[in-house]
Amino acid sequence: MNDSLAAVFESFEVYGSYLSCRPYGSGHINDTYVAAFSQSGTRVRYIFQRINHHVFKNPGALMENIHRVTVEARQRLEEAEIPDISRRSLKLIAANDGRPFVVDAEGYTWRCYLFIEGARTYDVIENEQQAYEVARAFGDFQRLVAGLSGGRLHETIPDFHNTRSRFEKLRAAADADKLGRLREVREEWEFVRRREELVDVLLNLQAKGTLPERITHNDTKLNNVMIDDTTQTGICVVDLDTVMPGLALYDFGDMVRTATSPALEDEPDVSRVRMQMPMFSALVRGYLSSAGGFLNDAEIAHLAFSGKLITLEIGIRFLTDYLEGDVYFKTARPSHNVDRCRTQFALVRSIEEQEAAMNKLVESLAR
Repeated sequence: MNDSLAAVFESFEVYGSYLSCRPYGSGHINDTYVAAFSQSGTRVRYIFQRINHHVFKNPGALMENIHRVTVEARQRLEEAEIPDISRRSLKLIAANDGRPFVVDAEGYTWRCYLFIEGARTYDVIENEQQAYEVARAFGDFQRLVAGLSGGRLHETIPDFHNTRSRFEKLRAAADADKLGRLREVREEWEFVRRREELVDVLLNLQAKGTLPERITHNDTKLNNVMIDDTTQTGICVVDLDTVMPGLALYDFGDMVRTATSPALEDEPDVSRVRMQMPMFSALVRGYLSSAGGFLNDAEIAHLAFSGKLITLEIGIRFLTDYLEGDVYFKTARPSHNVDRCRTQFALVRSIEEQEAAMNKLVESLAR
């Protein structure tokens, strides 16, 4: 462990003797470490994360959001007398000065969570039961924080799921083509242009008051739910950086994007990408089992559409980042963002081919 990491660890209310530390996880944005400490002979692990200031411009507001929703979720779990709460909601470890974060000598913001033992995340869904559990867990998270008092949460990334704004940013990047990359992805840009009308559908419904604003996770990848090793149930939602005001459909749409295809998000062979109806059915059943009590008819009616829209949006974001020089998402190869983009658009096509059947399934399950 280097001196700078040691200084960070010592700034939190973490007790015991240091044992080990290593990088952890597969996230694109923040730098994450798992560290172990011996506390009276018991090995206790913690997650330490350095927040990416280039992505999150106001880490203080971000940490205020996370502190508020984690406290709220734990209070609701306690009221319901749910056992094993320390594994069912993230627990922030306070800094020595009482704040929920630390600023290091270089000006970077760090946070610390108690590590959730006996559970793991999955980058690729393995079965329908996992899909059900992931959707149920995200729906339950929305339910737990629905009554949060104290005013509206901060928008830590303004217009994060504003699909019109995302489209216009891509258009600007294509028009500027500052790196001369457009010629390599002109087909992908045309794919988006032909679907421009989709980006306003949910925004227009929200503007009319048909879709209510809710507290949402806004990054509902399946690897943001911890699955218990023994029971195989979804026990805890993690990665709360983008928890803020949003639409419930944004959350469900990203579940469809990440859980219904057998291919990885950056699969170069798009022939492996397809929307699997049994997985979609499991997501709908799981989500409605926990969120169905507060969703309105319009939200339920657009569950299938949300999968298509959010998949398109994420593809737009990958394509934009490629045109701008790979400045947002971490990349492991020169064409990484292109592969990611093409995978999303292949899934959009697969959803379009099955959308009518998806809508019928939602109607049946909602009844």
